[in-house]
Amino acid sequence: MLAESIRKRSAELADEIVSIRRKIHANPELSFQERQTAAYIGRILDEWGISHESVADTGVTGLLNGKTEGKYLVLRADIDALPVTEKNSCEYLSVHPGIMHACGHDVHTACLLGALKIVSGLTGEFSGTVRFLFQPGEEVLPGGAVRVLESGLLDHPEPDYVLAQHVYPELPSGYFGFRAGPYMASTDEVFIDVIGTGGHAALRKGLVDPVLIASQVVVGLQEAISRKIPADVPVVLAFGKFDAPGTTNVIPPLVKLEGTFRTLDENWRSVAHEEIRRTTKSIAESMGAEAVCRIVDGNPSLTNDPVLTGKVIGFAREYAGIEKVTDLPQRMTGEDFARYGQRFPSVFYRLGTGSKIHTHPVHHPEFDIDETSIAHGMGMMAYLTLRLLNQD
Repeated sequence: MLAESIRKRSAELADEIVSIRRKIHANPELSFQERQTAAYIGRILDEWGISHESVADTGVTGLLNGKTEGKYLVLRADIDALPVTEKNSCEYLSVHPGIMHACGHDVHTACLLGALKIVSGLTGEFSGTVRFLFQPGEEVLPGGAVRVLESGLLDHPEPDYVLAQHVYPELPSGYFGFRAGPYMASTDEVFIDVIGTGGHAALRKGLVDPVLIASQVVVGLQEAISRKIPADVPVVLAFGKFDAPGTTNVIPPLVKLEGTFRTLDENWRSVAHEEIRRTTKSIAESMGAEAVCRIVDGNPSLTNDPVLTGKVIGFAREYAGIEKVTDLPQRMTGEDFARYGQRFPSVFYRLGTGSKIHTHPVHHPEFDIDETSIAHGMGMMAYLTLRLLNQD
C-alpha cells in the first residue's frame, strides 16, 4: 500500500532530514541573500543525483520525470529567514545574530528535500513531471514568487498543480490543515504624510497641527472603512507607526503614518484603496493641512483552488487519517504563494508542528517545532505528489 510504504520510508529518513533542518536553522539568511542556503541545497541534491539549477538569483529548482508524460506538478518551499534575534537555547541556535528562521522556512525546505528523496526513488511508479522550487525572498515585497514568475520558469508548459506546505504551531505534530477558497489576506502597505505648519504648542494662532490632524486621519479611516466594507468581507486597516518628531512644546510640521491594509476580497481591495486616499485628503484639507497618501500593492489574497483542494484533502485523509486532517479558519496574514494561485490551480496547506512545549507562534523569537512533524511533512508531500500525478 502506497501510504504505508511512504510512511515507512519517511521514518527511515527522519534523522537525516532533521539534521538537514537543523543545519539550515543554524545558518539563516535574509531574503534574496540566501546564497549559502541555496549552495547547501545544491550539494545535497548533487549527493542524491538530482539535477538542479538556479532560479530568481538565490533559489534552486529542477525536475523529476516519471515513467511517461503526464501532469505537471510544482512543489514549492520558501528558504529565507527573518530579521529576528533568536531566544531559544537549542543546539541548532542561529549563528547569525539578528537573523532567525522564525517562520519555519527551514522546515519547509527540509520537508521538500525529504519528499524529493522519496519521490526520486519512485520515478518508475508515476507519470508526469515534478518541479521542485526552493524559492527565495518570501518575507519581503515584492516577494520571490514575482521573480520566479517573471523568469518564465512556469510559462512553457504551465503547471497543472502547485502545492506548498507551511508550518502551523496551532496544530500538533501529525495533523494537517486545509481550507478551500479564500484563505489568507492581501498585504498592502499604506504610507501617509500629513503636512501642517508646526510651531510652539502654546502659540496656537496660525498653527496647523499635523499631530492632531493625523490622529483624526487614523480614526476617520477606521470609521470610513467600517461603513463602506461589505458585511461578509474580512478587512484589517491598522497603523503601526505614527512618527511625530516634535517634543513636549514643539509641534512638528510633518507627521508620517505607516500601516497595513488587508482583505480577502480582490474586487473590494481596489475600491478600499480609493476610499483610503479620498478620506485622508478630505480630513486633512478640512483642517487646513495637506496629506499625501501612497499605497504600495503587496501580495494578493491567497485563494486555494476549490476543486484541487477537495482532491488533496481526500488524499491527505488517506495518508494521515480522517481525524488528523482539519479545516482551517481564514486568517489575515499574507503569503506570496498567492501569486501562483492567481495563475495556476494551487493549494497552500498547513503542517502541524506544535506540542506541549512548542507553543510559540511564527515570527516569535522562541518559535521552534516538534521535530517529529518533519517525517509527517515530507511523507505527506511525497504521497500527494504520487496521488495527484497518478489519479487518472
